[in-house]
Amino acid sequence: MSETCPHVVTLPSGVTPSTTAGCEDCLRTGSRWVHLRECLTCGHVGCCDSSPNRHARAHAGTAGHPVVRSFEPGEDWRWCFVDETFV
Repeated sequence: MSETCPHVVTLPSGVTPSTTAGCEDCLRTGSRWVHLRECLTCGHVGCCDSSPNRHARAHAGTAGHPVVRSFEPGEDWRWCFVDETFV
């Protein structure tokens, strides 16, 4: 994993997840998801790119919040949508 992504430097510390029940957008629309990602800028919990609606990526694009972490139990990684790399 690389820590050279400039988007990591601007992340706030201690973000709180918006929900622990699932993808907040899928919950609102009644859609399904595969895996969850948490935005490390604001705590938005969205579904992964393998999910039908790709809400985590959509949030990154519309909100301008590029870095997410896996919100799956036992996983400890982060991804930058702008640089398309693990950070």
